[in-house]
Amino acid sequence: MMLLAKLLHSRGFFITFVNTEFNHRRLVWSKGPDFVKGLPDFQFETIPEGLPSSDRNETQDLRVLCDSKRKHCLAPFVELLAKLNSSPQVPIVTCIISDGLMSFAIKAAEQLGIPEVQFWTASACSFMGYLHFSELVKRGIIPFQSETFLNEPIDWAPRISNIRLRDFPSFVQANDPNDILFDYFGSEAQNCLKASAIIFNTFEEFEHEVLDAIATKFPRIYTIGPLHLLARHLHADPSNCIEWLNKREPNSIVYVNYGSITVMSAKHLKEFAWGLANSKHPFLWIVRLDVEMGDSAILDLELLKEIKETLQ
Repeated sequence: MMLLAKLLHSRGFFITFVNTEFNHRRLVWSKGPDFVKGLPDFQFETIPEGLPSSDRNETQDLRVLCDSKRKHCLAPFVELLAKLNSSPQVPIVTCIISDGLMSFAIKAAEQLGIPEVQFWTASACSFMGYLHFSELVKRGIIPFQSETFLNEPIDWAPRISNIRLRDFPSFVQANDPNDILFDYFGSEAQNCLKASAIIFNTFEEFEHEVLDAIATKFPRIYTIGPLHLLARHLHADPSNCIEWLNKREPNSIVYVNYGSITVMSAKHLKEFAWGLANSKHPFLWIVRLDVEMGDSAILDLELLKEIKETLQ
């Protein structure tokens, strides 16, 4: 989401980047307070997610978070939009681009009479999988019966071939069709179809079959990925990762990235690091400063020596 915001900003758009309060605190801890000071035409705002204040070292309970966002985020977001539109310091909000799992923004945009675009950050294939969650219930596949069903071919999804149930997002293994995560992700995907448009972080040649299938349901889709390639001019490569990767054989690198939310103890971080080192495979590991609970992530010298020998 941040990459998309930076790309739009580089093209002259005024950006207000809205985070939940919890994610904003994590962003400040990870990037430092100067990162969120923003620019005259790129500012940060927050809305509450409707949950008690959490320690930054914790990962929020996904079930509780999803349920709370659906129930509590619309009102504070509408209030924020009203504040922005009444401020002489910033231009009137003319368009909202929201994460594809925050469809409350669609209702807010409808109240203002402005376009609302959903940005689906995962694959188009995953989006199509979520769109079919209701069909899984109709066909009696949910409630989920047994892992033996995971290899069952799915031959009823239009214009999608050679997939099995195990290729669907993992929430299909729900024992209850009213399971919060199963219902939330399926509903949010369906809600995306109510937006003015949907942006996918992919490209036509990579997922053309599933994109064609989505277009039959909702033609206003745009592929702009992969974003990290489009945004190369925005970021330097101080660690020379690309140069290092280009010297390696194809399909020879283990890539590890915990994402932006996961945190762990120092013990678990060290254990995982030794597992990578002992694999004797070259790897590229993205380690956030705040991935370790209570401190910045630091690897000991013995481990670094082992890694250096592996990567030579």
